[in-house]
Amino acid sequence: MNTTGPHISAPARPIIRQLDEAAINRIAAGEVVERPASAVKELVENALDAGARRISVDYADGGKTLIRVTDDGCGMTAQDLPLALSRHATSKIDGSDLLNIHSFGFRGEALPSLGAVGRLTITSRTADSDAMMIAVSGGRTEALRPAALTVGTVVELRDLFYATPARLKFMRSDRAEAMAIAEVIKRLTLAEPEVGFTLRDVSGGEARVMFRADPVSGDFFDALRGRVSTVLGRDFADNALAIDAPRDGLRLVGYAALPTYSRGSSAAQYLFVNGRPVQDRQLFGALRAAYMDVLGRDRHPAAVLNVECDPQWVDVNVHPAKSEVRFRDPALVRALIVSSLRHALAEAGHRASSTVGAETLGAFQAEAGGPARVYQMDRPSAGAISRGFALQAPMGFAEAPSARFDAPLPTADVSRPLGAARAQVHENYIIAQTADGMVIVDQHAAHERLVYERLKAQRDGAGIAAQALLIPDIIEFSANDCARLLDAASDLAALGLVIEAFGGSAIAVRETPAILGRVDAAALLRDILDDLADLGSSDRLQARMDAVLSRMACHGSVRSGRQMRPEEMNALLREMEATPLSGQCNHGRPTYVELKLADIEKLFGRR
Repeated sequence: MNTTGPHISAPARPIIRQLDEAAINRIAAGEVVERPASAVKELVENALDAGARRISVDYADGGKTLIRVTDDGCGMTAQDLPLALSRHATSKIDGSDLLNIHSFGFRGEALPSLGAVGRLTITSRTADSDAMMIAVSGGRTEALRPAALTVGTVVELRDLFYATPARLKFMRSDRAEAMAIAEVIKRLTLAEPEVGFTLRDVSGGEARVMFRADPVSGDFFDALRGRVSTVLGRDFADNALAIDAPRDGLRLVGYAALPTYSRGSSAAQYLFVNGRPVQDRQLFGALRAAYMDVLGRDRHPAAVLNVECDPQWVDVNVHPAKSEVRFRDPALVRALIVSSLRHALAEAGHRASSTVGAETLGAFQAEAGGPARVYQMDRPSAGAISRGFALQAPMGFAEAPSARFDAPLPTADVSRPLGAARAQVHENYIIAQTADGMVIVDQHAAHERLVYERLKAQRDGAGIAAQALLIPDIIEFSANDCARLLDAASDLAALGLVIEAFGGSAIAVRETPAILGRVDAAALLRDILDDLADLGSSDRLQARMDAVLSRMACHGSVRSGRQMRPEEMNALLREMEATPLSGQCNHGRPTYVELKLADIEKLFGRR
């Protein structure tokens, strides 16, 4: 039986060889160009760096047989074209400072890599020179020849990976590759709102416009709002909060959606660093942490955010596709994102997304066939309900089992944002009249959020109480894990979890947050370690404590099935208006629905 290792094949000394230029370019292409969408990204970024104001992208068969990028940028001369096909030849930097990067591209690898694995043709013209064309196929460059073109550049890539056919086996369907191209274009359009983009599918000889974004003028927020309306839809723009938060030399700008405009996946999250689209897990982790207290685990926020900073503070040269970055102070960036978004969401007060009302109106439409909709579970008798909920009234809400709602209601101000209470139906929903419509409030969900915010304020005001363990928990970890936990010890202590070194590779847990009760310290620390390894920080302990407060709020709030007097209902509405985040419950669901009078009249054919 041969037990020789896979890298020990012969006793002869291996020979070190210098790879030829074609092999080097094909290897580089494997890092830079993963699929057709990667080629589109590199070519469009080159067009943006050339100062293009309009960019057109054509593709066929998902980009496998054709990718053509046309721009009106500054163009290239006959002397520039051969040099552009040489590795590490670039106009973006001079090589003296690899951290001071102000452009999308800077390595000079994209064009020679594409020419090494496909059939590449570049036609270009500057304002003061004639148009010229150069072609390279499988790494073999042809001679320059004259061409016809206005100022700008056309880059045409045919038969991607024909020179490396093994890569073709890893391509997905034409539809999947086309969707990936569209996603790349959408991200770049959000990075450059003042540039016009057109994406066309020219498969079969017929050009179909798949996406179009015209240039948007105005100041930054107006331009970005217009562009996000095009890319993400008008609903996102109408239900997003403008973010402009400077802090310690950093600045976070963009739009973040209300929690009630959440999504079932992270597809509507677009993050940028100095205008560069990135897929950085630390930034996405910070975005998730900012919404942690207002969304359920299966929901994801929607946002378009750009972190602006001195280019010297961020290294964009840590990933072949430049999709990840490394900050000099990642904790500061994370704190900026989390604190800015939480502040903006709190400032939004009781506001909920407008799509909630639209979905409600849609639910009113008649359904074709099927069983009748069930609106209410079977319940005990009214007397049993009254006795059962008599002792559940929170502070300030006195139970009135004999309350009747057929009597005239006291006068209240309908001009208030949530209006004046007019009735309670099914012992759970408050109907309020506003100046131009009506509001339906889920009394339990709304009061749950109010109680939850009160509990958090009390916790934060008095500090987080810790309980000392009679016998400390001694937990063994690896040396690296111990060091990582001890580095975070001061942050954990502020949350009531006190740990210290216990010699060797062990950690002693001295105190735990009192609110959590009995804690499996080993499991908790392992979860925190996972977060530290993945994101560089952990909100696990904070989330655990918030979950406990959320459960307490649920049990201490007005229950479904409890009758409320008119003054109680109006008091609930006024407190909602004054409480941050009251537009959604602790799990991210809306606490109220607003219907405009015009929409209600349409239901009855009055308009």
